[in-house]
Amino acid sequence: MGSNNIEYGFLKEIGLGSENIGGYINGKWKATGPVISTVNPSKNQTIAQVTEVSMEDYEEGLRACSEAAQTWKSIPAPKRGEIVRQIGDALRAKLDHLGRLVSLEMGKILPEGIGEVQEIIDMCDYAVGLSRQLNGSIIPSERPNHMMFEVWNPLGIVGVITAFNFPCAVLGWNACIALVCGNCVVWKGAPTTPLVTIAITKLVAEVLERNNMPGSIFTSLCGGAEIGQAIAKDTRIPLVSFTGSSKVGLSIQRTVSERFGKCLLELSGNNAIIVMDDADIGLAVRSILFAAVGTAGQRCTTCRRLFLHESIYQNVLDQLIGVYKQVKVGDPLEKGTLVGPLHTLVSRENFEKGISVIKSQGGKILLGGSVIESDGNFVQPTIVEISPSAAIVKEELFGPVLYVMKFQTLEEAIELNNSVPQGLSSSIFTQKPANIFRWIGPQGSDCGIVNVNIPTNGAEIGGAFGGEKATGGGREAGSDSWKQYMRRSTCTINYGSELPLAQGINFG
Repeated sequence: MGSNNIEYGFLKEIGLGSENIGGYINGKWKATGPVISTVNPSKNQTIAQVTEVSMEDYEEGLRACSEAAQTWKSIPAPKRGEIVRQIGDALRAKLDHLGRLVSLEMGKILPEGIGEVQEIIDMCDYAVGLSRQLNGSIIPSERPNHMMFEVWNPLGIVGVITAFNFPCAVLGWNACIALVCGNCVVWKGAPTTPLVTIAITKLVAEVLERNNMPGSIFTSLCGGAEIGQAIAKDTRIPLVSFTGSSKVGLSIQRTVSERFGKCLLELSGNNAIIVMDDADIGLAVRSILFAAVGTAGQRCTTCRRLFLHESIYQNVLDQLIGVYKQVKVGDPLEKGTLVGPLHTLVSRENFEKGISVIKSQGGKILLGGSVIESDGNFVQPTIVEISPSAAIVKEELFGPVLYVMKFQTLEEAIELNNSVPQGLSSSIFTQKPANIFRWIGPQGSDCGIVNVNIPTNGAEIGGAFGGEKATGGGREAGSDSWKQYMRRSTCTINYGSELPLAQGINFG
């Protein structure tokens, strides 16, 4: 298995080998597509091989999934919740191994890898409770002897297309809720993290089998863009959840909309932190560090823009540079590492191209800005002083690059925060209630996540996660996000013998 059997030996504990089948179809492991190698981004060495699914495999899987949907939606929601509870327990039993796999294959540091798997476990726990609370409203009727209320029913099948940066947590946000809502799930994991996809699916499959449930309730597909396109086009899939770039998300949305399906989009972020003149600077600096360099800048909620009040600009910048210099970049599985590699060689090349563009647009590199010479995809965490009018500031450079800019007034800072196409996450550091309530109100941040005195990243599952504008408008995980995974019917029952019409209409 790969080039280092000792390093990769733990994989057998989660059902992985040197050769792996990348499709769970109709309750069986099957894949007849191309064979690919999955790579450790710290060394660019092969971990294992995976056989991807073919379009024939896809079609077989969807036929079986459509049949299973008739069974699954008829099971009472609390019983579905019990299955999800068992999935959470299965994940909990393999937490450390799965977290290590996420770190190995994606490249994030081990505490973040374990934290990501914990996030799915938390979603399972959350969904279990939700399974007894899929409540509709009772609505007063204007007509005598009439009852009006809402009924929520399953959609049928939910397609979930996830990205490399959170190769399993995003599945949890979607699948745990979709399952308790009575939907079957078709999951296409990221093509560069197939081992995570397979390992998670094996645990789900074992739970379904143990409960004598059809395996096709959960269909898992390792494959490329053609599988994602098939999901988007498939009229058997009423809802498609997609996490990825705004460009691809827009294409997915158009395809799904053409067949009158529903889309749940989690796309690009270009997140900002504002530090006011009254802020707790120590708290702000610690938060900025995690927000900007955590996961090597590859979170959708990574802080990419930092707006500092002119009166504290140099003080914050000096402290930030100081803590950046202490950051250990290296093997994500080694204790003490804070920043692992970028995920792929292409990511490393895009970092280099981005630095060149930054310089061409007048940006001044204050720290970092270079690739670290190694066998892996390591780059230096980078701080850039740049004008907010520079074109690249409005783009999402997916790496540990932080743009630093000055402002004079809160109004100016809010305008700068809102000036980009994306609208995912934002945060302000201040102690003044007036600033806080302006920030979270109608004249404040236009993002889906609006924080105060915490980083832009590290969201809890209890709230609805998602953003506005080019971020896509979708909401996943907590709050009332579950409603996107069900269809709502407004029901009116006449239990009398008369036929009064709404709006007082007299029809003969």
